[in-house]
Amino acid sequence: MTIVGCGAAARAAAVAGAFALTLGLMSGAVKAQDKTFVMKISTPTINDIPDTYARNLGAALEKDSGGRIKVEVYPASQLGSIPRQIEGTQFGAIQCEVVPPEFMVGLDERFEVMAAPGLVGSQLHGQKVAADPAVLKLMLSLGAEKGLRGAAMFMAEPSEVISKNPIRGLADFKGKKIRIFASQFQSEAFSRLGVTPVAMTLGDVLPAIQQGTIDGAVTGMGPIVNFHFTDAAKYVTETNQPAIFIIVEINRKWYESLPQDLQQIIDKDAAAQSTAINPIAAKLLKEAEDQWAKSAGEMIKLPSDEQAQLMKTLSSVGADVSKSKPGLAEAYKVVTDAAQRTR
Repeated sequence: MTIVGCGAAARAAAVAGAFALTLGLMSGAVKAQDKTFVMKISTPTINDIPDTYARNLGAALEKDSGGRIKVEVYPASQLGSIPRQIEGTQFGAIQCEVVPPEFMVGLDERFEVMAAPGLVGSQLHGQKVAADPAVLKLMLSLGAEKGLRGAAMFMAEPSEVISKNPIRGLADFKGKKIRIFASQFQSEAFSRLGVTPVAMTLGDVLPAIQQGTIDGAVTGMGPIVNFHFTDAAKYVTETNQPAIFIIVEINRKWYESLPQDLQQIIDKDAAAQSTAINPIAAKLLKEAEDQWAKSAGEMIKLPSDEQAQLMKTLSSVGADVSKSKPGLAEAYKVVTDAAQRTR
């Protein structure tokens, strides 16, 4: 450290001031090390793959931080609908959200790219795509200018269609009002099947089916079982499209307020748990399917020729939707290239 002064008194005063400043900085650092930081993690589901990830992440953070990060997990949209959770995380009322990225399309249209129909063919394939470095670099950077910091991404499960009346073939889709995620990819895909797509947050789906506002919904087996959809609808058609990916976003301002060692712990644990969830996700999906069968729900597979026709109908959606949008087209190429590499 260079001290600039004129004369012994000035130098002595400068040394004393520097010493006091050093003590102050050291005291501040000690206080920062002692401080407990509350981290609210919000997710729209409960007792399934995203919720399990959130709870496992919370346990890892508390352990690795020595209790300096105190985690509170709020499943089943306790902190508001999915749009409210996104806003809460963006502006700091919530520190972390665990949600499907396409619901964030209002912040950046590229968030929906993981919802492209036909992108992946299985849960295992989706897990490989979610771990691809190029895909992660793209997806985790998208919220940077909107108050968010992407921390991790993983595949939860394929989506299915639950309905009040059975959908046993492609003709049965026609004329139905089906809930979709907030994605133009999904809207276009289901419109091609003759469906009226209705974008809706998860918490509104069950009452909408019960009241007849919609005929069915795109969702995963976890929510279908854990939200007791069998009370309102007993038929699940296994479309397996599109895949349900989950992104983990952290409020950037809160993250940057943390001591550096806690930032590193969050980065490490979020990434580690996104890999650790993969075998758990496979197990939970199988358990949900078994539970659905036990609850008198019916699983329907489309005839093989109609499943092939479904995929042919949907396979061009991603390219068609993105071709007039350069940023989205570039992002779509990143994820489709990764899907090809990992197939």
